[in-house]
Amino acid sequence: MAGIYIHIPFCKIRCTYCDFYTGTNETQMDAFVDALCVEARIRKDEISEPVKTIYFGGGTPSRLRQEHFERIFDVLLHHYSIVPEVEITVEANPDDLSEAYVEMLSRLPLNRLSMGIQSFNDGELKFLSRRHSAQQAIDAVRRCQQHGFGNISIDLMYGLPQQTEEIWRHNLTQAIALDVPHISSYHLIYEEKTKMYRLLQAGRIKPAEEELSTAMFAMLIDRLTSHGYIHYEISAFGKEGHFSRHNSSYWKNEKYLGLGPAAHSFDGDNRTLNVPSLMRYIKGVESGVLDRETEHLSLSEKYNEAILTGLRTMWGLDLTELTACFGNEFHHYCMENARKYLDRNLLRIKDGRMKLTREGIFISDGIMSDLMWVG
Repeated sequence: MAGIYIHIPFCKIRCTYCDFYTGTNETQMDAFVDALCVEARIRKDEISEPVKTIYFGGGTPSRLRQEHFERIFDVLLHHYSIVPEVEITVEANPDDLSEAYVEMLSRLPLNRLSMGIQSFNDGELKFLSRRHSAQQAIDAVRRCQQHGFGNISIDLMYGLPQQTEEIWRHNLTQAIALDVPHISSYHLIYEEKTKMYRLLQAGRIKPAEEELSTAMFAMLIDRLTSHGYIHYEISAFGKEGHFSRHNSSYWKNEKYLGLGPAAHSFDGDNRTLNVPSLMRYIKGVESGVLDRETEHLSLSEKYNEAILTGLRTMWGLDLTELTACFGNEFHHYCMENARKYLDRNLLRIKDGRMKLTREGIFISDGIMSDLMWVG
């Protein structure tokens, strides 16, 4: 089976930490939706498998109006084979989720919301240039629950400048109290070309100390797992039956089609990238020649992706499948480089799968880097 990712490149304002392709000029929204629907029709033959997940990401998909969603769904339902139990996720900002907007969403065929809350501290929200307050976020979650949305994910961010363990503990307490079935949590990354990065370079902010970041990550794991959340991927926690099926398909290297400017696609051998420019994207679609680049993945690149995606999850890396896909040389290389981590109980092998231990999760980047093929 396969997934479809739809990139909505519009935001009301740009957050200080975000480096995704997006803009704040929404005057091209209608033209974008026109082009998106045409692209979906043009590329319908790129997916022969049934579609099991559809994900509206961005940007801010909750900037779309009802007629936009309806047009997109009409095209997808007409041109793609979509399974009845499809997971359809829409990312949303809390301040977009008014009573009228949530009621409108409840009439669409979507069944999962992913809400970018990031913090329940008003000072942190202001620093991040988020448009909502902590209370608005709480109200938005409850409003969605009242309208029948049981499958809700929220995003939280830690490792912020001046963030304390007390603030982080409060954020987790509030998230748990909302009783949402899925929580994703990410450490702040200072991406180049963002306002946050410029503040760091200018010395106006300081990154969180490594010891504090580690303590916050440990608190995240302990608090959520003690309240019934399963730590199924390094940054993702879900209650039983509520893992993100769409994101899980990425980690399992399944095929997906990316629609919209800057969207990625993967067919098992090649990765394609749509042009990260709204105007060039629209122009290419209108001309019938899509503006995109294709990268053919070598065997070593596929191996490295298998390491990266496999070890991120609680399912780990299937060693039998590793040998079948990449041969004995890559299997031997992997095991040789894993040995020191196995000996230190940072990795373990169970039922033919190699997995990070709890201790290994804290240095996962270094472990995965050491197991990757260099040459």
